[in-house]
Amino acid sequence: MNHGEGRGCVITRRACFSASHRYWLPELSADENAALFGPCAIAPGHGHNYELIVSMAGGLNADGMVLNLSEVKQAIKSEVTSQLDFRYLNETWEEFNLSSKKGCLPTTEALVRIIWNRLTPHLPLVALRLYEQPGLWADYLGNAMDAYLTIRNHFAAAHRLARPELSQEENENIYGKCARENGHGHNYFVDVTVRGSIDERTGMICDLSALQALINDLVIDPFDHTFLNKDIPHFSNCVPTAENIALHISDRLIEPIRAIGAHLHKVRLQESPNNAAEVYAELPQLEAKPEAMQALATY
Repeated sequence: MNHGEGRGCVITRRACFSASHRYWLPELSADENAALFGPCAIAPGHGHNYELIVSMAGGLNADGMVLNLSEVKQAIKSEVTSQLDFRYLNETWEEFNLSSKKGCLPTTEALVRIIWNRLTPHLPLVALRLYEQPGLWADYLGNAMDAYLTIRNHFAAAHRLARPELSQEENENIYGKCARENGHGHNYFVDVTVRGSIDERTGMICDLSALQALINDLVIDPFDHTFLNKDIPHFSNCVPTAENIALHISDRLIEPIRAIGAHLHKVRLQESPNNAAEVYAELPQLEAKPEAMQALATY
């Protein structure tokens, strides 16, 4: 007897492919392409080892499965990986044919949306994530041209967790070893996720170079190799917990990211392998698609 029959469940399947692409719009001059896309515009292009995470939802059948995984594997292979693996993306699918008015560049966010369109007739999708590299990925939940793009960055910093109005003993009762007077350090990883509409021509949510520059200028460069309590004015009277650091990063980025045409969705700060904090700047789909957000949270 299958006690889970009829109950909802989210399952994931991972698939990989290697492909190359180039960011180059024929209607722009060489200088304009170089200014807009930087090194990504250089001929003949560059390649990535892509990792695709496919999340599907459904009730358990009598065999204790949502779907037959052999059939899932075959659908992903036939519709996606066999067509893209070791290919030049600009010349694969019709959606990337730039001679057509509907053609767009094969960016991470455009590619994950088109993969969704090809898989959704065959699988009960709730979310897709496509890693272009470990520090850059896109999520798509099936919402027209709306997608998420995440950049991962790193900085090293020290901090001390203590409230100035409390005694050392009281601080140690709250923060433990983290309250020691000389502080301690971490190698922080910060994931900045933005949401926006994918441009029908560039395939981008926003200018990726501009987004990275904002993160560098407002977060990485000011925070890297600092003692947060002493070198960052905000933390002179705010305890630099992972939660407060993530919140401060979010506050610094919201308006500049809006200025480049996207919306800050969330900031995730990983302080150590065992400790991380996430701050959401918006909650547009948590209630509407809880199974999708559940899937993304497990990656």
